[in-house]
Amino acid sequence: MTLDVTSFHGAKIALLVGDAIVTFLRDDKPDIDWPGRWDLPGGGREGDESVTECICREVMEEFGIAIDPANFIWSRVYPSVFPDRADDAFLVAPIPAEMLDQVRFGSEGQRWALVPVAEYLAKDDAVPHHQRRLRDYLHSRS
Repeated sequence: MTLDVTSFHGAKIALLVGDAIVTFLRDDKPDIDWPGRWDLPGGGREGDESVTECICREVMEEFGIAIDPANFIWSRVYPSVFPDRADDAFLVAPIPAEMLDQVRFGSEGQRWALVPVAEYLAKDDAVPHHQRRLRDYLHSRS
């Protein structure tokens, strides 16, 4: 599944392992978006990257794992929650549990966790628009 978007700010991905999701706790720095919140892998676009190039690079930088774009099962472009930014892409991909053995958590964030999807969606300290976007995906399956 490819998302053909030429103008976007960044991309996030829900990496699903069964009924759980890979998350990380953002640094608690006042100069970043959503400090101290639980977030999903991904980030800002560099240069003229495609959505696929952006998300694959970000996951490699943040978690040290290579994801296969052939595993992307859902994607959508959303207006940014920040009025001065271009749209954002949101993707979903299942990954095998064995891939978590390869995680080498990078320098962005305090720690990572694999949590049940329902627990992530109920968190008061998660990035709220990513929770809404994950719900969009889940509703699209029902």
